[in-house]
Amino acid sequence: MIPAPRTVFKDVFRLPAGHYALFENGRLTVAPWWKPHFDEGKRASFADLKAEFREILRDGVRDQIAGETGCFLSGGTDSSTVAGLLREVTGQPARAFSIGFAAAGYDEMEYARIAARHFGAEHHAYYVTPDDLVAGIHQVATSYDQPFGNSSVLPAYYCAKAAREVGLTRILAGDGGDELFGGNVRYAKQRVFGAYERIPGFLRRGLLQPLLTGCAWPGKIPGVKKAVSYVEQASVPMPDRMQMYNLLSRLGLDTVLTPEFLAQVEPQDTLRQQRENWRAADAHALVNRMLWYDWKYTLADNDLPKVLGSTRLAGLEVGFPLLDDRLVDFSLRLDPELKIKGLTLRWFFKEALKDFLPPEIITKKKHGFGLPFGVWAVEHPALRKLAVDSLDYLRGCRIVRADFLDRLLKDYLPQYPGYYGELVWILMILSQWLQARPRPFTA
Repeated sequence: MIPAPRTVFKDVFRLPAGHYALFENGRLTVAPWWKPHFDEGKRASFADLKAEFREILRDGVRDQIAGETGCFLSGGTDSSTVAGLLREVTGQPARAFSIGFAAAGYDEMEYARIAARHFGAEHHAYYVTPDDLVAGIHQVATSYDQPFGNSSVLPAYYCAKAAREVGLTRILAGDGGDELFGGNVRYAKQRVFGAYERIPGFLRRGLLQPLLTGCAWPGKIPGVKKAVSYVEQASVPMPDRMQMYNLLSRLGLDTVLTPEFLAQVEPQDTLRQQRENWRAADAHALVNRMLWYDWKYTLADNDLPKVLGSTRLAGLEVGFPLLDDRLVDFSLRLDPELKIKGLTLRWFFKEALKDFLPPEIITKKKHGFGLPFGVWAVEHPALRKLAVDSLDYLRGCRIVRADFLDRLLKDYLPQYPGYYGELVWILMILSQWLQARPRPFTA
């Protein structure tokens, strides 16, 4: 995705989430109309917090119901909570819609079925196939006003489409729970690295870093390699640390992108923007700073456009009860130690709903609508042809190096389809979007 305020178009900008634009007396002002403040000193009993939380959740779902309303159901804590509350506030079985994949390691349908049985939902399940991707990729890619490479947009579209076909006019999504209450794996991972900062500086700079990273030999000793890797990563400040596994950076920009394209862009501008956003957080606790950061990059710029775009294309309205203003305010004053307790993600959310959600849902690992595109692109002839043809088009755009495209398709993708499939998907979506635009985008 392209983070606001930038766009794919030169000298065209868009309004970031939570900002206003005022044009007055020939002058344009863009500024936040709302900025969250994390009140990290608040303390309250768990019983009181739980009661308030559950009431806000019910009210949030109730206020989002309009017309023929159903819900997405991935089998995770968020969508399962929405499905259960929809039943609770309406007194009727929730019409819940799930997507599955006939590919090992990608299908979560069993968890969706567990939640549906637990809450007595009217469950609709659809299995996306490689043929569905071939039929839908161009339509979805070109429905956005700029390239948007989130691979779960296709499953979301087919899920919304199934809901529309049975007469629904509105669907509720569970987005927001992870970003309000600390549910993403990286929050716990960065907390582990954050512990390094509590070691006195003279020990870090005077002993650990010179000993473990000052020369190459410690990294070659089994058992010491992990300590070297830990210190190397922990020594990098946030938010730069989260980009250490960025695929483009690891491959090398010069390896992937053409000299003509690199001459027209500022490769470090994204990191500059990320640093500015990180510094702007009105919070001290690491988890809260990461939540603030994700409200922009994960929610506003990525997940919400995914859901809004896929449902719009299917002809459905969508509501986000877990982003209710009251729930956002509640999360801002929740003790950060209750969001992640030790290394347990979204501890408060799960503990407060332990007597509501099925135990299998409480303890499951996060997954979502992950798409097995890489595996299918290797095995399915029509999908592979679409991918190859799409990447071939990019050769004439002078954005991605032709020799890299060759290696990506012939070597990287067949060897590591789950890893490099995401990059093939992104490039394919870019190609499909460009092909639907005027020729000036090509060289």
